[in-house]
Amino acid sequence: MSLRAAFERSWRKPNFLTAMLWPLTFVYRGGFLIKRSAYRIGLLLTYRAPIPVIVVGNLTVGGTGKTPVVIYLVEELRRQGYKPGVISRGYGGKAPDYPYHVKATSPVSESGDEPALIVRRTGVSMVVGADRRASIQLLRKLDDVDVIISDDGLQHFALGRDIEVCLLDATSPNQNAFLLPAGPCREPLSRLRSVDLIIEHGLAQDTANRYSLTLQAGQPTRVPSKSPDQKAPMSERGSISECEFDIHQRFHAVAGIGNPQRFFDTCRELDYDFFEHRFADHHPFSASDIDFSNAQVLMTEKDAVKCQAFADSRHWYLPVNAKLSEQFNTQLASLLKACL
Repeated sequence: MSLRAAFERSWRKPNFLTAMLWPLTFVYRGGFLIKRSAYRIGLLLTYRAPIPVIVVGNLTVGGTGKTPVVIYLVEELRRQGYKPGVISRGYGGKAPDYPYHVKATSPVSESGDEPALIVRRTGVSMVVGADRRASIQLLRKLDDVDVIISDDGLQHFALGRDIEVCLLDATSPNQNAFLLPAGPCREPLSRLRSVDLIIEHGLAQDTANRYSLTLQAGQPTRVPSKSPDQKAPMSERGSISECEFDIHQRFHAVAGIGNPQRFFDTCRELDYDFFEHRFADHHPFSASDIDFSNAQVLMTEKDAVKCQAFADSRHWYLPVNAKLSEQFNTQLASLLKACL
């Protein structure tokens, strides 16, 4: 078992490794509280953007479905009459310089997989970089945006925010609620009392500021085989008519995301028959990773953007869309109105 796998196992259910690491949680907590206090009393400066900022993040390490929710927010804000822009750290990408403007034709190796997916799915203006202030300033120069969505950054106190959205995953509950490194929590669970909106995958029903998230899978779609520099963004994709995905044939399911089990569970819910292949989050895929002789391969849409250059007729992805209630949309509109 790799060290990473051992950590992830102890984060799901406490074991001997949890006990060994538990004293270090006090070091992490102390450092975190000192840093947060420094921002609160002004020893460290917080940047306030001239337009509303919505931060979408989580309290734990690992995937909770942020990317589908960011895409949902982009589309919902447009429906409400806003012109949103998105900023992100750009994990998994190495741009020639930062802040970096992500385009539909940007190489995934430069933008990162999640930003590439968001832009190719929505066409939204997006900038990535560690310096959120610089990212926002570049974004506003590039486009006349009137609201910013920060993909991740709930714990990035250098960025002022008007609305905080926190994601939880009730479908994959952790029995370990310790702070890092003994547990998966970046902040204490009490932090939920201060966020504006809580989105929980698997919540039975909406309550107060807590909303149920449903991730709906679409039909398997052919991975575009053109490379990004050939100007074929995913928004122009389409399934190829001469060959359809055979759901009755056993295939290979590939996932390199924060919570690969969710993808495999979705495939089972669709009654698919498949072999599982797990990879680390943001895994830099190569052609050999998705080559299983003549068998069909189904992957996540996030992984598909990295495999576009070497995919062929065997390779498909499963698009997933976030669904939230009209009550959520109404509260989001009310919170935004209060910012203006």
